[in-house]
Amino acid sequence: MNKLFQKMSLVMVLAFNLSEAQVVSTLAGSGTAGSTDGTETIAQFNNPYGVAVDASGNVYVADGTNNKIRKITATGVVTTLAGSGTAGSINATGTEASFNSPTGVAVDGSGNVYVADNYSHKIRKITFAGVVTTLAGNVAGSTDATGTSASFRYPAGIAVDISGNVYVADTYNNKIRKITATGVVTTLAGSGTVGSTDATGSEASFNLPRGITVDVSGNVYVADSKNQKIRKITPLGEVSTLAGNGINGNTNATGSEASFNNPRGITIDDAGNIYVADYTNQQIRKITPLGEVTTLAGTGKTGSTEGTASSFNFPTGIAVDASGNVYVGDTSNHKIRKITISNLGTNDFSANNEINVYPNPVKDVLNIELNTQIKEVEIFNILGQKIVSANQSSIETSGLKIGTYLVKVTTQNGETKTVKVIKK
Repeated sequence: MNKLFQKMSLVMVLAFNLSEAQVVSTLAGSGTAGSTDGTETIAQFNNPYGVAVDASGNVYVADGTNNKIRKITATGVVTTLAGSGTAGSINATGTEASFNSPTGVAVDGSGNVYVADNYSHKIRKITFAGVVTTLAGNVAGSTDATGTSASFRYPAGIAVDISGNVYVADTYNNKIRKITATGVVTTLAGSGTVGSTDATGSEASFNLPRGITVDVSGNVYVADSKNQKIRKITPLGEVSTLAGNGINGNTNATGSEASFNNPRGITIDDAGNIYVADYTNQQIRKITPLGEVTTLAGTGKTGSTEGTASSFNFPTGIAVDASGNVYVGDTSNHKIRKITISNLGTNDFSANNEINVYPNPVKDVLNIELNTQIKEVEIFNILGQKIVSANQSSIETSGLKIGTYLVKVTTQNGETKTVKVIKK
């Protein structure tokens, strides 16, 4: 037999544990449309769209139909940061200010919150103290200028980089705009004509771009919703397609072999992994820096189920914190959901307690070699559902579907280790 051994040290296992199953819970929201401030499921939202998270773990929500920006503390207390609840575009403090269907939200390192105020065609700024001003935008248009002399057309997504530059998915202009800290607006990419051309600057084209995020190197990633693609823009404005074949679907694959269905929210973690709120698929997708697309959470059926076999109801906004927890604006459920990693395995194996799992990829039989006695072997699918449990070192896998699985090995003394295995 041609054994494809995995000689895994403790360090290597840490990487595998990142692929453990995901657990979805409700951070805040009763599930009934409303505007109540309170704790966890006592609080209410009305079509929450964009979400953002700051360095302290506070979550900010563009509460669209309520015309408010809400704040959720790390302990689940929901308050209104700004917005009277009446549609408008008044610059003031806290609940004296007004918004008109705020859609996107982002937060910078100083705690300033930026809002894509969709129906106002403006980009608003909220200080830590709740003071609301207009950073840029006036009436509907596509003018590059400074502050209120510039114009947008139904901006939906917003992101801010480490230098304080703000990036906007200017949805109905089919452009990606950039705003400097002093309010100077330029077009980073997009001709303004509907299309899906990969090119540089105004030679590139988009089709209703909605979500936007930026990495530490200044690369911008866009959920190009009607093109069913995730696009990448370098700081020089060079546009390419990171993932998506342009056809409605939910295929997990790499790059242009993968498919999405109306992707909206998008965010990126410190390791360069991208998370997408795949709106019509009712799923949260993950894209590695190499373009490998998987489903992080969501069965694909509409609902509000929690746990490992979770469901969503048109998720729109998405954000990730420093610990890798993912937050979702679950719009039609009127909830903010949280996705965390379930503990399928721990790093309790000693560094010199090697484990060999072969062959990998596996076809019919998976073998496990360990220099101590095995108590249990469990196999989980990517939704975290246990599908095999045995107390032997050879596992029959011919009945498993093609895909990715997690194998958890437990020894007689209680040590555990989780390994990712591919079934071909």
